Amino acid sequence: MAAVILAMDADALHRRDYRAAVEQVVEFGRFVDRWKLDSRPEAVPGTEAWLLLRGSTQGNGLIGHGLVVSEPYQVPASGDAAETDWFITVAFDSLLPVGEQTGPEIIESAFPGGFPAGASVQSLVAVPPGSEPALRRLWRGEGPATTEPGELPGGTFHPSAARHVQVNRYERDPDARRLCLAFHGTSCAACGFSFEATYGVAGAAMVAVHHLVPAEMLGNGYQLDPVADLVPLCRNCHTVAHGENPPRTVAELRTMATAGGHVAGHVVSMAQLQAQADARRILEGGPA
Repeated sequence: MAAVILAMDADALHRRDYRAAVEQVVEFGRFVDRWKLDSRPEAVPGTEAWLLLRGSTQGNGLIGHGLVVSEPYQVPASGDAAETDWFITVAFDSLLPVGEQTGPEIIESAFPGGFPAGASVQSLVAVPPGSEPALRRLWRGEGPATTEPGELPGGTFHPSAARHVQVNRYERDPDARRLCLAFHGTSCAACGFSFEATYGVAGAAMVAVHHLVPAEMLGNGYQLDPVADLVPLCRNCHTVAHGENPPRTVAELRTMATAGGHVAGHVVSMAQLQAQADARRILEGGPA
């Protein structure tokens, strides 16, 4: 089963504290939840899951996307060991606030042959393979935006075609980012590449900031120091850093880049070139 629709009514959404789930996706990139099903599902780890809101006064529609991350498992129903309910664990990587879900007319336009049968009444329905491209197009046009330049919201492309970099809440914090870049500048601390020098002022917004200590190693009372804890990294180095858990250090990134034959450098401005020419003329005895 390549993809499934998970249907939830508005009352269940509020019981799960959905607002907190949306905030967690914004901060940490995902929200993990246990999902109760009507019967044993065919979904296996890696199956894409689309969240459908139904029965809402603000309208029905797609409201989230995630991946199944567990095999189906059973749990005693309401404490009665004689009866069990089926569950799967889903890691949601995109969630829209209530009220921003895609409208039913938009969904219908994306599925000329009809929306998957049963999605309005069952908790899990398989998505026909031919409908998956329509789902992705719909989610790219009507789904969540991202605050991270270059980051792809979950569900916009097939997981095999897009790499998702997990950044922590400190790397996402706009105030911490500004303070980090004000001190360290906008050149990558690992390879030296500068978006600003290459693309101008607009390029400065593309540089990422990287937390030197993994967030899971920090205590609850931790206070971020944007200068000591964060460094600027280009998107390539940031992706490579988060390619392992715990992330690679800046020193490791520099070693990897050097071993690959990369020599760090920067773009020299006309003012710097003129200053160098003036310095040579003065050193050679020319007019000061």
